[in-house]
Amino acid sequence: MNNIKTEFTIKDLENFSGIKAHTIRIWEKRYNLFQPKRTDSNIRYYDMNSMLKLLNVSLLYNNGLKISKIASLSNDKMELSVKELVFKEGFESKALNSFKLATLNFDEGLFNQTYNGLISQISFRTIFTEVFIPFLNEIGILWQVQSITPAHEHFITNLIKQKILINTEKLQFLQPNKNGRKFVLYLPMHEIHELGLLYLHFELLFHGYHSVYLGQSVPVENLNDLQKVFDEVCFLTYLTVEPSKETVEEYLQQVYSEILKDTNDSLWVLGSKLAQFDSDSFKNDQIKIFKSPFELLNIL
Repeated sequence: MNNIKTEFTIKDLENFSGIKAHTIRIWEKRYNLFQPKRTDSNIRYYDMNSMLKLLNVSLLYNNGLKISKIASLSNDKMELSVKELVFKEGFESKALNSFKLATLNFDEGLFNQTYNGLISQISFRTIFTEVFIPFLNEIGILWQVQSITPAHEHFITNLIKQKILINTEKLQFLQPNKNGRKFVLYLPMHEIHELGLLYLHFELLFHGYHSVYLGQSVPVENLNDLQKVFDEVCFLTYLTVEPSKETVEEYLQQVYSEILKDTNDSLWVLGSKLAQFDSDSFKNDQIKIFKSPFELLNIL
């Protein structure tokens, strides 16, 4: 229990709910929606019940219910309204809030309960693209503004990683049905952010391609080993924080000169690190730059 955060600033409430602090204060004064507490040094804070209530309020409010109507509901009726909305709109409408709470409290049970509710209604591919990706974007923002710690981020990304691996394993029993190109997925040296690459591995298998996953921190020279086994290799990498000791262009040139030159092989690249790279001026027929995973998925 010592790991569970139970006291929140109004800025924490804003970051988790998306409702501005100024608006929360107005609702608090006008409708008595929340009852902040005070520390011994007279600093205002909110408890877990307030956080839970605000997440329910924000869900109803963002789905068109007026705040005056929401404020008139008892806690039990508010919970019932949320359940009715979830039933009408789909379980994913509440999933983001549930996943946030699971992250905040290191609550694996709540994460799995929420995920199981989703997977009973929609496919894993839909969950990842329409729920997990927006959720992870929000988690990144919460980490940047220090409403959560790196421990929270590691906790939740590892749970999502488990779901990718479970769904990937199911596909690995199937034989590839697309001949020719073999995909080899890897991350550069010291790159450990593999969630995006793991999901692309799942998608490649789903679409019937032969996909080999090498994982984190692979030296460029090791890619030659795959060329000894496979013809027409398409290497696929995801640049999040690496390369850090050289430019992206220098790294790509190294892969070209040591691996791709005088072959029919290619390299597909994506990741946030490319924001520092002028891909429009980079010309190499064997290296393809993708601005987003969705751009890559559209050509599979």
